[in-house]
Amino acid sequence: MKLRAFFRLLAIVLLFAVCASIHLLVRSFGPSPWPRRLLRGVGWIAGARVRTVGPRPTERTLIVANHVSWLDIPMLAGATGCAFVAKDNLGDHPFMRWLCEENGTVFVERDRRGSVGEQLAAMEAAIRSHRSLCLFPEGTVSDGTRLLPFRSSLLKLAEDPALPLTVQPVAIDYGGDAPEFGWPAGETGKANFIRLLGRRGTVTVTLRYLEPLAPGQDRKALTRQSEAAIASALRLA
Repeated sequence: MKLRAFFRLLAIVLLFAVCASIHLLVRSFGPSPWPRRLLRGVGWIAGARVRTVGPRPTERTLIVANHVSWLDIPMLAGATGCAFVAKDNLGDHPFMRWLCEENGTVFVERDRRGSVGEQLAAMEAAIRSHRSLCLFPEGTVSDGTRLLPFRSSLLKLAEDPALPLTVQPVAIDYGGDAPEFGWPAGETGKANFIRLLGRRGTVTVTLRYLEPLAPGQDRKALTRQSEAAIASALRLA
């Protein structure tokens, strides 16, 4: 397992070297597709084979998705080109922060309530730039067997009638393999990363693009409907 993880990690490093070099050359001329291509490649190297079902998210869509694994991020970015809303501590490491920023990540401090206004402003700027933006309302990954409670605070962005925004739930479906890809209690981030890279074979993951929600609702209603739709798509309801 460790040998397989090593070779996959080596492949990711080589892919990064190629994609980052081209990205640094082309980004001065306009939006660069290379962060998305890098993330798609990371998911593929790690063994994820993505299939999609349903209406693909369009520009200025707030994607609301369940969160099972770190693999969710390269798969969603590769399939939709979305940016992400992520915890601020993800960017503590300069290299990781650079990677996130190049893909347009909006960093938030979920545990500091007074910062919600700043966070919503950053999310609005991302949406107005014509990008789709993905929010994981569970706030963290799960063990793959259930949904954690969805938080509604950042869905307040969708309450602004002047903002051209669509809210669309997306169910990330690992099927019966979900517990293997989840993050069990007591496992460190490093151990989880190496374990998944060292996993034998591939896995088919279905991104279920669900129907966009009706506009003009408050954040709590949107949160309830998103959670119910995703739970039903994953047959957890």
